[in-house]
Amino acid sequence: MANKATVQKIFEEGGEILRLVPTWVPRVFCIPGRRIKLHPDDYYALGASRGGIDERWFSSTTKADNGPLTSKNEGLSFFIQKDGLERDKLLLKDAVEVLQEELIGKRLWDEYGIWSIYSKFFDNQNALPHHIHHRDEHAKLVGQRGKPEAYYFPPQVNNHVGNFPYTFFGLIPGVTKEQVKASLAAFTEGDNKLTSLSRAYKLEPSTAWNVPPGVLHAPGSLCTYEPQFASDVFAMYESLTHGQLIPEELLWKNSPEEKKGNIEYLMEVIDWDLNTDPDFYNNHFMLPKPVKDIERMKSEGYIEKWICYKSDLFSAKELTILPGQEAFIKDNAAYGMILTQGHGMMENWKIETPTLIRYGQFTNDEFFVSENAAKRGIEFRNLSELEPIVMLKHFGPENPDLKL
Repeated sequence: MANKATVQKIFEEGGEILRLVPTWVPRVFCIPGRRIKLHPDDYYALGASRGGIDERWFSSTTKADNGPLTSKNEGLSFFIQKDGLERDKLLLKDAVEVLQEELIGKRLWDEYGIWSIYSKFFDNQNALPHHIHHRDEHAKLVGQRGKPEAYYFPPQVNNHVGNFPYTFFGLIPGVTKEQVKASLAAFTEGDNKLTSLSRAYKLEPSTAWNVPPGVLHAPGSLCTYEPQFASDVFAMYESLTHGQLIPEELLWKNSPEEKKGNIEYLMEVIDWDLNTDPDFYNNHFMLPKPVKDIERMKSEGYIEKWICYKSDLFSAKELTILPGQEAFIKDNAAYGMILTQGHGMMENWKIETPTLIRYGQFTNDEFFVSENAAKRGIEFRNLSELEPIVMLKHFGPENPDLKL
């Protein structure tokens, strides 16, 4: 545990805002899409055995679950003192435990006792295999929580769309449980062709999807901003994608030992009604929605939109500060934020979107804003006459401002 006096000092000196350190996560089954601004020499910085780095996690107090080679603090966010000294690099998780409601607010602290969400950039060159995130009743069997998530596709990190900009969601209405069981039983025989039972949707920048736990999905190759509940639970249900075989161990990932080998249990994990919903598109697709009248916001120097808003457990906004403008922004909940474009000031903090990041390098593009600071209001200044500042803001459960 970090020293309480040290954490309090850094917190107060930063105006109740914490500057975070880039958190990189590799996945052995992925090929990096190279859109998250990591230096070209560093996408395999952790070695071939760990795979390529294709994720950057934001505001995370959740440890990545990457098998036996997972490092001690993998997936966890760190914060630093304003001058960025290495000796003051401390875990955000510790700050939450020390500061409690001062950081995340009384409502979330009393209900959860943790910062219960995180977000990430997921940056894969290909589509992922069809997989699933467990619901609470199945995740708790392995000591975890269920994992709802959402996808938003920021244009600033999608200079190319990868090899397959389509995502499969759920199952085609009319597909039978016997068909899915047969596919899962054929997992070790080569291609179990699970996506033949699903429907693909073309992905477009500046749009979003809500993905509840229990929904089968095979994410496409756009770089994705993913706010989600604090869990890294999943199982791969498809055996072959883009010519890459998936190890059988990933089919049974996060299954209790006594359930491994039991196809019926894999079927229980699937929320059948959600997966076969004939109105899946309308129920889960999201277009950005302005938080208030756009012309009024422009007159105040900014544009803000809800981008992820169909889950009670997290939400997200995109905030744009117009070129050469100042804006004063209030929120009623704590949030993490990541810059995707521009440079300027956030209160007394310099903020800037890096062009290239070395593995282990500090940046000025990621912060955590306490509930007190958010309610008090944050002053943003765009120091460019030509380029907007754009940032993505991820919030915890039951955001009191989310009233659409």
